[in-house]
Amino acid sequence: MSKIRVAVVFGGRNSEHAVSLMGAGSVLEVIDRERYEIIPIGIATDGRWVLGAPDQSYAIEDGALPAVVDSGAALALPSEGGLVALDPGRIPRSLGEVDVVFPVLHGPFGEDGTIQGLLEMAGVRYVGSGVLASAVGMDKAYMKLLLKGAGLPVGPYVVVTDRAWRTDRPRVLKEIEELGWPVFVKPSRAGSSQGISKASTPEELEDAIDLAREHDPKVLVEAAIEGREVECAVLESLGDGPAEASVPGEVLVKGDHEFYDFEAKYYPDQMSLEVPADVPEETAEQLRAMAVRAFEALGCEGLARVDFFYQPDGRLIVNEINTMPGFTAQSAAPQLWAATGVPYRELVDRMIQLALRRSPGLR
Repeated sequence: MSKIRVAVVFGGRNSEHAVSLMGAGSVLEVIDRERYEIIPIGIATDGRWVLGAPDQSYAIEDGALPAVVDSGAALALPSEGGLVALDPGRIPRSLGEVDVVFPVLHGPFGEDGTIQGLLEMAGVRYVGSGVLASAVGMDKAYMKLLLKGAGLPVGPYVVVTDRAWRTDRPRVLKEIEELGWPVFVKPSRAGSSQGISKASTPEELEDAIDLAREHDPKVLVEAAIEGREVECAVLESLGDGPAEASVPGEVLVKGDHEFYDFEAKYYPDQMSLEVPADVPEETAEQLRAMAVRAFEALGCEGLARVDFFYQPDGRLIVNEINTMPGFTAQSAAPQLWAATGVPYRELVDRMIQLALRRSPGLR
């Protein structure tokens, strides 16, 4: 029997380009080559799609972040999963059809429903959530609206739109000051803690908003919540049963990091994940149940990670849901599932199998 053809897509046009490559490198390392034929596809920072280069690096080397290497063979995806290579000076050549796309992409123009929409239009199966869940999961402002509408607790926040910041700044600043100090300022549609900062004064606030706006003109300002950062991963069932939640884990940041920033997440020895989290059994069950509720509220598919604050009085606050969480073997979601009994290699395979069983189009 012929192998199932899987296109692993990585890179992207955003500040999480390198994070995507790290995850793709881990997937490519463990994927079952006897069962799957792999086509690595990189999306360069300028948006070009290229065949994966043989010398592509997927890891941080000497402190330098990886980036998509131009192999010289640009790609097109006309329809029905057919890939066409456009080599310079040569007639376009068909690479055949792919059975499923595994988009190991984070941030805008990848995780936010854009590539999902492209693949839907092309009639290609793909790993992960669909267009709406991906878009809402990427936009923290709308995410919180849906989570709150589903009866899940979220912290106080203010949305700062581009228009409001340009035309009605005093009102915006007044609304934010009512949250109390300090606040956390973040791009509404970015991940991996890119562009996030903590502000404790009005002067720091304006600088923090300007920094966040370098990543996204829409900004979210959140009240600081006292509590431990606890995470739970959710995985869609291979059958007709409900989604399942992993054991919870607690993020422990090391060194001088004031919060869980980019360096703490991706540079060596800057954080650890305590799995299972040291919480009462009833709290662990509540975390798992709330994680599944968040997954279902957005209509997620495949895998997601739900982040919580566990407050000193025992209450839980949903911080956010990530529809394509960090996907290296050392990332939180794979670690949580490994501790729950689904090792990384099996998790990768299950994600592909979940995608293959879905028909293209509305579902």
